[in-house]
This record gives sequence, C-alpha cells and structure tokens, in this order.
Amino acid sequence: MTHTPTIHANSRQAFAQSLRIAAGDIKLAHSVFALPFAVLAAFLARDPDSPWGHFALQLALVVLCMVLARTWAMLFNRLADRDIDARNERTARRALASGRLSPTRGWTIALTSAAFFVLGTGGFYLLDQNPWPMILAVPVLAWIAFYSITKRFTALCHVFLGGALGASPIAAAIAIRPVSLPMLFGSSAGAAGTAPSWTIPLLALFVVLWVAGFDVIYALQDLEFDRRENLRSIPARLGPRGAAWVARLLHAGAFGVLILAWHREPRFGPIVLGAVALVGVILALEHTIVARRGLAGIPMAFFTLNGIVSLVLGAAGCAEVVMGA
Repeated sequence: MTHTPTIHANSRQAFAQSLRIAAGDIKLAHSVFALPFAVLAAFLARDPDSPWGHFALQLALVVLCMVLARTWAMLFNRLADRDIDARNERTARRALASGRLSPTRGWTIALTSAAFFVLGTGGFYLLDQNPWPMILAVPVLAWIAFYSITKRFTALCHVFLGGALGASPIAAAIAIRPVSLPMLFGSSAGAAGTAPSWTIPLLALFVVLWVAGFDVIYALQDLEFDRRENLRSIPARLGPRGAAWVARLLHAGAFGVLILAWHREPRFGPIVLGAVALVGVILALEHTIVARRGLAGIPMAFFTLNGIVSLVLGAAGCAEVVMGA
C-alpha cells in the first residue's frame, strides 16, 4: 500500500509521455487545414440575434470538438497503418510504426479522444437544446476514420480524405444553428424569406477538392512503395505525370467552386475576393514548385502553402461576416 502513490505517479507520467509522443506524431498544428473553414462556417451560420458572448462559447466548443475529432481520426490512421508504415522508409519513424508508442496506448488515447468528442457535442445541447451534434457524433467519427482503410481498395482514397475534412464546415454550421437545411444554408445565416445561397456546402465542396488535390501531390512520395505493396493511390495508378494532371484538375475545380461561393454569398465582398485571388495564385505556385523541384518541393507545397490557403480564406471570410453583422 505504501507504494501506491508512486505507482500512480509513474502511471500518470507514462501516460503524459505517451500523449506528448502522440501529439508530436499526428502534428496538431496541421489542424490548420480544416479548422479555419469550420470557424468560418460557424460565423456564417450564427444567428444575428445571438449575443456574441454566447457565440464565443459555441465557437470554443466547435474548436474543441474539431481537435478531438482530428486526434481520433489521425490516431486511427496511424493504428490501422502501423505495419504498412513500418515497411515504408519515409514513415518508419512514426511513433506507432517504430514502437515508440504502443498500440495499447494509441488505442487508449484515440478512444479517449472519441469519448470526449461525444461528450463535447453534448455541450451544444446544454447551450441551445441542439441534439444534432450528439446524434451525429458517432457517424461523424466513423466517417472520418473510414478514410484510413480506403487506400486498400480504391485510388479515390484522396477524395475520401477530402470528404473527411470537408465535413467540418457543415458539422460546425449544424452545431451552431440547428435549423432546416434551406435555412441553414440561406444567404443571411438562415434569415426567413431568403433564398439559399449554399455558401457552406460550397465551402465544403471546395475543401473536398482542394484537400484531394494536395493529397495526390503528397502521395507522389510513396508511388513506388504503394505499387510494391499493392496499395491504391492515383500516383500508383496513373504515374507522376497523370497524378500531377489530376491534382491540377482538382485544384482548378476547387478554385471554380470558391469563386461560386464568393458570388453566391452576399456577405462576401472585396476582402474575400482578394483572398480568393490570392488562393488562385498560391495553388498555381504550389503546382509550379512541384513541377520544378519534384519531390523536394512537396514539403513547401503541402504544408506551408496549403496552410496559408486555409488561414487566408478563413480570416477574410470571418472578417467580412463580422463587418456586415
């Protein structure tokens, strides 16, 4: 009995160390790809009559749930792929693949994140008697984890990843304002009598195409490995040249959808238009870098430039919605 406090302290320290390893491995900073679009959707869906203090609580819950959901999805991916990752020189140093984090610890953290996500969705019911986040919590967790197994049977795995991230603006909007879909996607945050602008689903579609495009580029790094392991990806299926063209087409489609979203949303003005133009330049630059530098240009194209895309669009959109409130 005298050793119990020491045992508990050591267990807590071990779990804290596992958390640090897991957080470093899944790179929480990469939440920047989807989080700004969830925040923007929350601003778009906000009830104009809702006090800003109340909205701040809603927004905090959205961010918390986003981080928890991403932690679950990324750890599920690492757990599902740990044997594959261990055979891939590029990914062999990942925590689960290398053995720095045990599968038991990984599942513990993943399932704990999922459980807290479900509990977090209950906060929307406490704030607004909104049951939809709780109702949809488990299906959402299943959907965002499903991507991890798609590379085993379809080259469209990149689109499934885009769909996992693209769900974030729609989920955030439903959490902020539980109304019927035509109202939710209306031109004035659901004001009665307005025609639907479909801004939020258009933003979701942009995310799907944008993420799928840059994931195709990212997958170029594993082309030979995927072919050797009989894994499906567009680079493995079409080769570098074909994959590059698919990525360009996906990003061209994403840019077109973004222009349509700006056109359809009356609260978007010159600031968002400027951000849209900048996104077009960044996407073109991304493909230019990859074309000129090959695999060496992927880290900059994937992480830096795509992080700028999400932050610029999210900040510009939120700014104009607030100014027009």
